[in-house]
Amino acid sequence: MVQKAKILLVDDRPENLLALEAILSALDQTLVRASSGEEALKALLTDDFAVILLDVQMPGMDGFETAAHIKRRERTRDIPIIFLTAINHGPHHTFRGYAAGAVDYISKPFDPWVLRAKVSVFVELYMKNCQLREQAALLRLQLEGGAPAGVTVGGKESAGLLAELSARLAAVEEQAEALSKQLDDESADAAAVATAAHLERKLTGLRRALDALEPGAGGGAATLPSQS
Repeated sequence: MVQKAKILLVDDRPENLLALEAILSALDQTLVRASSGEEALKALLTDDFAVILLDVQMPGMDGFETAAHIKRRERTRDIPIIFLTAINHGPHHTFRGYAAGAVDYISKPFDPWVLRAKVSVFVELYMKNCQLREQAALLRLQLEGGAPAGVTVGGKESAGLLAELSARLAAVEEQAEALSKQLDDESADAAAVATAAHLERKLTGLRRALDALEPGAGGGAATLPSQS
């Protein structure tokens, strides 16, 4: 069963949250509401999110301040933030949004299809990263176990585990390549392209580490790619 990604919706107006849920329900992911910056930060303490949709104008802690807190936390600093605003802003206001760490800045009223498409890209990147972490955990088990071919590791012979890891990694590599091709045009978000490139680099490192474990590779100890 594929685990759904969580999307955090932050807006002090219930009608706006309801509208966002209606737009994003077609993605079939888990939508989490927060009616304030403080409530959003509390949700981020316990759950992992693929992307955050953050209203700029809120009483108390506004969107800019909330984003600053999110980016200061090591656990949440890499979560993409899309600012939503009804303000008739100029270049300075937009720059402030990007300076606060947003990957995008969308003015209300916005095109529902465009918003859904942007969010879907970050959800897909998040899912690929989750798959990659799972492959890395299995590979780390093999590395730390240090078992030669034919020896059981976690209920499986190491040779069989390597074959399964290789097949599962190949599937993620194929999906990542397809995603990169989708983003390979002038209209793609720079942040999404950079995230996809980072994912491909991690996949390459994981593939090298896995290849080094193959019988006869003679590569010595393999090093896992960083999961940052």
